[in-house]
Amino acid sequence: MEARRTARTLQVVDTEYSADAVEWCPIDKWHHVLTCGTYQLKNPEEKGSGDSEINKPQLRQGRLYLYCFQQKQLYSPLTEVQRIEMPAILDLKWCHVPMAGYPVLGVANAEGSLELYNLTQNKKNSCSLEPMCSVKLGPESLALSLDWSTGKWHEPVKIISSDSKGCLNLVSLDSSRSTMAVVSQWKAHDFEAWIAAFNYWNTDVIYSGGDDSKLKGWDMRTGTNKPVFISTGHSMGVCSIQSNPHKQHILATGSYDEHVLIWDSRQMKRPLADTHVQGGVWRVKWHPSQEGLLLAACMHNGYHILDCEGALAAGQEGCRILYSYILHNSLAYGADWSRLSIDAQPTSGPWSVPSLLAETQRKKDPEQGTKEAAVKFQHLKIQYESPTGLFDMVVEDEADDYGSRSSSSLQASGASQCPSTDLAMKDQQNFKAGIDWTKKKGDLLATCSFYDHVLHVWKWERNNTVSST
Repeated sequence: MEARRTARTLQVVDTEYSADAVEWCPIDKWHHVLTCGTYQLKNPEEKGSGDSEINKPQLRQGRLYLYCFQQKQLYSPLTEVQRIEMPAILDLKWCHVPMAGYPVLGVANAEGSLELYNLTQNKKNSCSLEPMCSVKLGPESLALSLDWSTGKWHEPVKIISSDSKGCLNLVSLDSSRSTMAVVSQWKAHDFEAWIAAFNYWNTDVIYSGGDDSKLKGWDMRTGTNKPVFISTGHSMGVCSIQSNPHKQHILATGSYDEHVLIWDSRQMKRPLADTHVQGGVWRVKWHPSQEGLLLAACMHNGYHILDCEGALAAGQEGCRILYSYILHNSLAYGADWSRLSIDAQPTSGPWSVPSLLAETQRKKDPEQGTKEAAVKFQHLKIQYESPTGLFDMVVEDEADDYGSRSSSSLQASGASQCPSTDLAMKDQQNFKAGIDWTKKKGDLLATCSFYDHVLHVWKWERNNTVSST
């Protein structure tokens, strides 16, 4: 019997603003809830304005989306239930445990603040996010990341956040959980501190990564004047870190240098495994229940699911890439696993025509709309407006080149000219290959990309094949 791994895109959503963060709710009975954060750079109007208008700083606007996933809705399982306008969002994460009976979402924004939201049930048998409390990290800084201390142990509840001035900020909540305060702030990196994370097994230990290419460890019991270690294992900025919640001492990190490193926190001189994923690694997420599976968002090279079991058990030098999801046409930033249990689907499984293409189809010829919109996103020209502000970029469409792309290159990009037809062909192929659909195991994932402002919800299936009779 041979294992086969495939993915099915269940829905594609246009987030309108550039999407950079997604998180499924980890709390029981709320696993169907998904949040997506966006970051949109707004230029001041230049036409017909004076120098005072031209010299105005660019505005960083954001929008927080709340979605509910219903598997029984075969063709559009994801439904938007709320959107909140706010400063641009650079990171968001759910607390791993409820507070006062409610799930709580933390948001790091471009005004240098951490904001907390309660998720509550409303009268319409749906849910909504309500503001809970907030804290300002410092003047003229961007809050770049956050992590909760609750990945393994639930008390005390703490938050660590990093900012654009290279500082780390340890935040505590009062006993009523109604207010929070910065209890410790220190300079950790020479440039942007892109990421900060707890050691989930010992929350006195904090890890940080910065644009100075350094990975550092801090022990709050010995103070913040000096890190307990400094690693130069990455050759470029370190922008993703996560402690493994299932296996003690295991740490995953990612960098602009396009490498995912797996570490034993007791020995930080050399990583256990080094995997080149051919794209800067903006986020890494361990699987919610399987200790050896790691999801990586790899900027220019899509999303990869890594099998780290060999590195953890047998000391393999690299992790095996089990699957690559490359259907996004822009920078791969946000990624997360859902804890939902996904049932096996029949061969006529769900597929929705991407909503970002549907608008084009309504305005143009139906047969050309999907093709033209998909091709369009492949001709985005990125202009870097700031040498270090990764998100502060402007996108221009090179419209003159749209018609030059052939249909063969469109298919190679992962865009489908006729999703329903393609799916039917795949189903026939699976039937001929003898796939036993009743033995399929599926993981639900969400990923989002920046300049095409797109959110994908997809299912990764590990199938068992059986010989056809």
